[in-house]
Amino acid sequence: MKELTELVSRLVAIDSVNPSLIRGAAGEAEIAGFVASWLRGAGLEVEVEDAAPGRPNVVGVARGSGGGRSLLLNAHMDTVGVAGMEAPFEPRVEKSRLYGRGAYDMKASLAAIMLAGREAARRKLRGDVVAAAVVDEEVASVGTEALVRKWKADAAIVTEPTGLKVGVAHKGFVAFEIETVGRAAHGSRPDLGVDAIAKMGHVLVGLDALDRALRARQRHLLLGSGSLHASIISGGQEYSSYPERCLLQGERRIVPGESVGQVEAELSSLVGRLSIQDAQLEASSRIVFSREPFEVRKDEPFVELVRRSAGGAELSGEAYWADSALLAGAGIPTVLFGPGGEGAHAVVEWVDLGQAKRCLDVLVAVASEWCG
Repeated sequence: MKELTELVSRLVAIDSVNPSLIRGAAGEAEIAGFVASWLRGAGLEVEVEDAAPGRPNVVGVARGSGGGRSLLLNAHMDTVGVAGMEAPFEPRVEKSRLYGRGAYDMKASLAAIMLAGREAARRKLRGDVVAAAVVDEEVASVGTEALVRKWKADAAIVTEPTGLKVGVAHKGFVAFEIETVGRAAHGSRPDLGVDAIAKMGHVLVGLDALDRALRARQRHLLLGSGSLHASIISGGQEYSSYPERCLLQGERRIVPGESVGQVEAELSSLVGRLSIQDAQLEASSRIVFSREPFEVRKDEPFVELVRRSAGGAELSGEAYWADSALLAGAGIPTVLFGPGGEGAHAVVEWVDLGQAKRCLDVLVAVASEWCG
């Protein structure tokens, strides 16, 4: 426990705020250097490779003796911003909680895969254990996208915080835009102007109705329903003019069984219906970015192994999106498993150190049995 606590503290003390999220932020280069050096010292073969300029993934391999199955352990190094936090990079321990930015999401998990990789190297298993510390999970996951292009494995654990439950599903998301077009005119000439912002009001009412309809339908046993919300709205040019354009950015969360194409059809149908109801409402919708949901079969042998190693842990579905979807999409049987805590993306963040230690023990147990 002492060694784990010290390693989590050292990781939290390194500023690794995602620069794609916060302009000018530190990024992952410093923490990647620390992780690479630590893994080399632990006896792993280490590769450091940029997933984006100046943003390196670190992959440490506890090389097996041969004939065993491989296991990939995945954790991200980047964090969200620190606005409103007091001393975010000064880790402190109170009872069994370690506080600081990234402690829960997910530097305790990163420490766990590093220590599990070292233990795998010591045990000289038959199969490879790969500890992958990746960049950019908090924005576009370019780290894991790069990882799956080069690295393969027979199974994977993404150590996002699950409170020691075995995560077998999570939601996906679709970022979208809807734009309404009006007609610019002087504010004194309502006969000439068309208010694009007012027209967007009809769209917002329609989106609210769609969200309520989605949430009324229970689509998935573990994840419930999909949902939708407006995120950002902008428009207009000056106080005394009818606004010519209004842009809405929003997000639709999707569960397994729903698709990006379905969301595209929902938005297109909404815009088309409103345009028929109001001849002056000119609008268009488009998909900006999307990530598929994740699900693995509950009777998958690797799922059963992780669950047994965790003492018959409860299966769960997670509301957040994670890199597990990319690993599963690459054909790797994948589960989520990590410690509990609170404050992901919040001003007070902490991880339960007892659960972090339990997570480490389970990772070692799974590796020992899976890799042989």
